[in-house]
Amino acid sequence: MHQVNFLNRQALHDVAATRQLEQRAQQALPTHALMARAGLAVARLTLAIGPHAQRIWVAAGPGNNGGDGLEAAMHLQRWGKQTFVTWLGNPERAPADTKISHQNAQSAGVQFLNRPPENFDLCIDALLGIGTQLREPAGLMAEWISQINTHGAPVLAVDVPTGLQADTGTASASRIKASHTLSLLTLKPGLFTAHGRDLAGTVWLDDLQHDQAFAPDTPLLAPSAWLAGQPVSATRAHASHKGSYGDVVVVGGAQGMTGAALLAASAALHGGAGRVFVSLLGDQPMQLDPTQPELMFRSLNTLAWDRMTVVCGCGGGAEIATLLPLLLKSAKQLVIDADGLNAIVQSAPLQTLLCERSQQQHATVLTPHPLEAARLLACNTADVQSNRLASAQQLARRFACTVVLKGSGTVIAHADTTPVINPTGNARLATGGTGDVLAGLIGARMAGGLNAFDAACQAVYQHGWMADHWPQNQALSASQLAKAQTLS
Repeated sequence: MHQVNFLNRQALHDVAATRQLEQRAQQALPTHALMARAGLAVARLTLAIGPHAQRIWVAAGPGNNGGDGLEAAMHLQRWGKQTFVTWLGNPERAPADTKISHQNAQSAGVQFLNRPPENFDLCIDALLGIGTQLREPAGLMAEWISQINTHGAPVLAVDVPTGLQADTGTASASRIKASHTLSLLTLKPGLFTAHGRDLAGTVWLDDLQHDQAFAPDTPLLAPSAWLAGQPVSATRAHASHKGSYGDVVVVGGAQGMTGAALLAASAALHGGAGRVFVSLLGDQPMQLDPTQPELMFRSLNTLAWDRMTVVCGCGGGAEIATLLPLLLKSAKQLVIDADGLNAIVQSAPLQTLLCERSQQQHATVLTPHPLEAARLLACNTADVQSNRLASAQQLARRFACTVVLKGSGTVIAHADTTPVINPTGNARLATGGTGDVLAGLIGARMAGGLNAFDAACQAVYQHGWMADHWPQNQALSASQLAKAQTLS
C-alpha cells in the first residue's frame, strides 16, 4: 500500500478493466482471499490515518464493497478498537465472500447497529463500490451519507467515495466527501478529474498483490488513462544559443484585450523559448513592453511565422477569424486558445482546415475550457463534464490534434494515444489570464522541440505545480504566474 505519488506517472484503469483484473485474481486465488486482503489493507490504513481513533464506524453496503468494510471491522475489533457496523446487507442474500466477512466480524465481537453511533472518531465508507455507483443513494444510505459529511470525523473511503463515478469523476447529489480513499487493485480515473479531486481526499493504492497470483506471461491490461508525473527537467547544453530553443509568436490581443496576448508571451518567455514575438491585432501603437523588454513586437507579415510556433487566440476577439485561414494552412506548430476556438466553432471551413493540418504533418494543440469544448462538440457543458476523458478524446479524434480540456483534473488527449489526466493545480488558477499563461507555456515547450502531446502534458503539469506551491499568504495573479514558471 502506498500514497499516490504525483512525481511518477501512474496507470489508471476503468471499471471494466478493474473487473477483469478482479476476476483473474479470484480465479487464481483461494475463495475469499482477495476480500481478506482488501479488508486487511483497509484496517491497516485506518490505523495509519487515525492512530488514536478508538470508536470506528463502518458504514457498509450490501455488496462486496460492504464486505471489504466488514472484513476491516473484524481486524480493528481484534486490535482493540471499538468497532460499530451499520450494514445494509442481508446474510442470506449477500455475495459469498461478503457472507464470510460478515461471519468473521460477528465472531470477532463487532457490534452491529441499526443506526449509526452518535459518537465516533473515524468512519469507513464501504457503502457503494465501483460497480454500483450509477444509482442515486436514497433512504437509509442517504441519511448515513449526510451524517458522515456533517460529523467532521476523518473518513476513509473504500475504493471510491460513495456517490462518485469511478470512470468519470461525476458525482451524485448525495455523495461522501472523504479525507482519504484507498483504491483497491487499480487506480480509477474518476478519482483525479471532475468531482474526484474534491471528494477523494488523499488517494492511496493497494494492488492486493494480485500480480503474484498470475503466471509470468499473463498479459498486462492496457490503462484507460495515465496520471501525469513530474516531467524530467532537461539540462541545457553549454554549446547552445537562443536559436536552439525556438521562436514563439503570439497572435492576439485585439483592442482592449492586449493583456491576454502579453500574458501568453510572458509565459512563453519565462517558459524557456529562445525568442518571443508579439503580433497584436488591430491598429495598436504598442512597440515595447517596458516591464518585459525582451518581447519583440512585429506585424505578422514581417515574420517567418510558418517556421515558428504560433500561439493564437489569446484576447483575439472577432478579428482573429480573419487570420485563422492563413495560420491553419501554413503554421507548422499552432496552439489555439480562447477566441481562436470560438472562431472555429462558427466556421465550417475553418473546421475543415483544422482537420487537414494533421495530413500535412502540422502540429496543433487546442486548449478549451468545458464551455468551449461543448461548443466545439455541439453539446452542452454538462455533457462534457459528465465524461471529461471521453469528451477530450472525441475532440482529439474529430480534429486530429492534441486537446487540453481544462478544469479540475485537466485531460490531455491525442488521437490514438492513451489520454493523460493532470494531478496538479488548484482553485487559485480560477482567475483571469491563467489560461493565456498556459497557452504560452505550451508554445514554449513545442518551440523547444517537444511534440504537441508531450509539450501539452509538461506545460499543464508545470502550470498546476506552480499554483500548488504558491505562497499561502500571496494571491495568485496570471502575470506573476507567467514569470514564475520554474519546476524544481
